[in-house]
Amino acid sequence: MPLIATPQSQHFADALPLQSGAALRDYSLSFETYGTLNAERSNAVLICHALNASHHVAGVYEGQANSEGWWDNMIGPGKPVDTDRFFVIGVNNLGSCFGSTGPMHANPDAPAGSGRVYGADFPVVTVEDWVNAQARLLDALNIQTLAAVMGGSLGGMQALSWTLQYPNRVRHAVVVASAPNLTAENIAFNEVARRAIVTDPDFHGGHFYEHGTVPKRGLRIARMIGHITYLSDDVMNEKFGRQLRKAVLGSADGYKYSTQDVEFQIESYLRYQGDKFAEYFDANTYLLITRALDYFDPARAFGGDLSQALKRATCKFLLVSFTTDWRFSPKRSREMVKALLDNQRDVSYAEIDAPHGHDAFLLDDPRYMGVVRSYFDSMAHGAAPTVGSAVRAAFSKSDEVTSVGATL
Repeated sequence: MPLIATPQSQHFADALPLQSGAALRDYSLSFETYGTLNAERSNAVLICHALNASHHVAGVYEGQANSEGWWDNMIGPGKPVDTDRFFVIGVNNLGSCFGSTGPMHANPDAPAGSGRVYGADFPVVTVEDWVNAQARLLDALNIQTLAAVMGGSLGGMQALSWTLQYPNRVRHAVVVASAPNLTAENIAFNEVARRAIVTDPDFHGGHFYEHGTVPKRGLRIARMIGHITYLSDDVMNEKFGRQLRKAVLGSADGYKYSTQDVEFQIESYLRYQGDKFAEYFDANTYLLITRALDYFDPARAFGGDLSQALKRATCKFLLVSFTTDWRFSPKRSREMVKALLDNQRDVSYAEIDAPHGHDAFLLDDPRYMGVVRSYFDSMAHGAAPTVGSAVRAAFSKSDEVTSVGATL
């Protein structure tokens, strides 16, 4: 029997103070839970999502075909994060477009009776704001301590932030394909994608809802840019290579020579991904979430010293990276591992030799799944996790980490 998912919502009347100095009141968080909370309320695992995901982490919606959660291969009965053992919670972040309060919702500060939605007036949110909102949800669920917080990419940033903002509420953190901050190159990719959206004539300064339009052209380009960065060069070459699409006859070799039409298979694939994304994702949400990515930098308050920043963390860690992930490269995970070891924290680290690029954290690599399964199995049995146990010996205390704890 498949795991059946049931969306839930929690309303909060009290205003949530934000890092920007603004506050959000009368907001709701959409979430789903899987498994059973034990009598001690000690087996809860919080899953934090990345850019275009949601609270629908695992299982299917009853009666809906093709409704699997975005991490269904990872979470469920008998899976690496076993819902027969753990009570798993998936939360949709504020500002998203999948149920939690966001730009598409009514603005309580708008004139009474206007029905005006937030649009571009939705306040800027940060990773830290999301974590504070998630902590309020756990309070509402009467869960004081998490067995683990877990996430990949932007979700991994949230998991890391949990260990710094609420160190006494987290026993384990699983940070996958993530980084302690974005590189300048990553910020640049995000900015180009945002420019594509805000310069779309249908954007209307973020208030496109009132005009009955959607900036689909900008969203398509933003998704195409992002998708290029999620895949490795090897995967692109293997899937598409330089294969051309045969079109109308007219040239000597049967191809349509053009500077504007789709000629290569990779072009067709990117346009398909862009078209699909523009049908379901909100433009203002894209701006908010990519900016939250840009702002995240726990070391900023410590003069860039990550070791000092991570001193507040007290839980045990599993970090996983992938060799071909050039957007969140293994080097960035090693920075976090070294900073944690500088503080004598309990760290396991696995670097997976996988060809899939950043998307690898969503895929079924058996080594990756085995690492996570082993870690959660140890956690469930109350034993000290042993994944990457050689990590302390492999990582030096020098300024540069030159070796890897576990390459699989």
